[in-house]
Amino acid sequence: MNPSPVAPAFPEAEVRRRARSGAAAAFPAAEDYGHVLFGAGAGVGASAATGPEDGLDRMRLVPPVFMAGRLKKLIELGREPMYDDVELTTRIGGFTAALPVYVSALGSTRAAGGDPGLALSRQAGRLGLPMVIGENVVPVHGYGRLDGPAGPGGPAGGVSTTLLCRLRAYTGELADGLGGVAVQQSTEDADAEVWNLVYSDPTARPLLDSGRLAFELKTGQGAKPGLGGMTVLDTAAAARFGDRYGLDTAALGERHVLRSSSPGTFTAEILRQQIRLMRNNFPRARVWVKLHPGRDVAEAARVAVDAGADAVTVDGAEGGTGWAPVAFTGQVGLPLAACLRRLAADPPPCLLVSGRMWEGARAVKSLALGARAVGLGRAALLSVAEDPGQGLIRFTECLAMEMRLLISALGKYAPDALDEQDVWSPDGN
Repeated sequence: MNPSPVAPAFPEAEVRRRARSGAAAAFPAAEDYGHVLFGAGAGVGASAATGPEDGLDRMRLVPPVFMAGRLKKLIELGREPMYDDVELTTRIGGFTAALPVYVSALGSTRAAGGDPGLALSRQAGRLGLPMVIGENVVPVHGYGRLDGPAGPGGPAGGVSTTLLCRLRAYTGELADGLGGVAVQQSTEDADAEVWNLVYSDPTARPLLDSGRLAFELKTGQGAKPGLGGMTVLDTAAAARFGDRYGLDTAALGERHVLRSSSPGTFTAEILRQQIRLMRNNFPRARVWVKLHPGRDVAEAARVAVDAGADAVTVDGAEGGTGWAPVAFTGQVGLPLAACLRRLAADPPPCLLVSGRMWEGARAVKSLALGARAVGLGRAALLSVAEDPGQGLIRFTECLAMEMRLLISALGKYAPDALDEQDVWSPDGN
């Protein structure tokens, strides 16, 4: 059994509290009412409980005094509108989601495998949230069908980590008309023909027939831009993967081996042709493209949209659930706030963003700055670790409550009504 995941420099305690308490965690303790005087402190990101601030945390949401949107809603309803009149249902990359949230790519990392991966899939399906199945699941853990290619020597870490098991866990809970699954493919996945397998598999047919299957082309990731996926193996397990991954037997000492995936090579033309090939080969599937937080992220997003991508995901440098070199996590890649600024002039029609998402204000700021939805990575895993049956559901209840409160405070009643005027930055932007 794997130990429960921990997340240094992430507000783990707050996420776990939300996974236990649900919407109540959006407020101070009810027992403090009447004798504790509440007011502004040092800021959301300034305490040990919530971790270091970044540019997005330092921004503030700024409601206007005069609210034409609230008046319009008042006339529509025939009464004064309240926060629960905010409608959070959102179209995400061709899917309908119960709120502007999706579960970020979680691939072959050990923390997302086994029972936690299944619990996360089940709860995401029950919530109607789109879910991304990340790279390297098939080459490492197997596809999950007797005649499908698995990792060398069979699935690693138990059958529950296979791609089909995650897919079945998700679809078994999914309501009609909601959610959807995006399946990533890395270079190693392409060798295993992952997209071909999924596209033709009877398990995926209900998703395909209802327009709720997507394939996501991954160019990189926030935690380690410019590098491929990395995991740690013991020397015995490493021998099973030497024919398909880069293995460094010296980097981590005698007992561990560093397993590296190919990062893939992209130019504007390669990206354009890859998307066109996806649309030609898999005409019934949606096309998503995931970008790492590179300095040319706006150009890459334009190329993806022009080539026909249904959604563009940008993973800010604050993101990451897997293994990454220490030098990368704090010093490589654009912060999410900087990515959003670069994309502001010509934002993709469906921009999905991830990077340290755990509470409503950060999510609403991202939506106001051009995102269609935000992705949960570490927060989703920690919620499920706290309660495998209801943790993500309760966490999402709290997130939805906060989003409704914040959006209504801005005099708006749907996420797509938000805009950059709703956000103030201390940098003057």
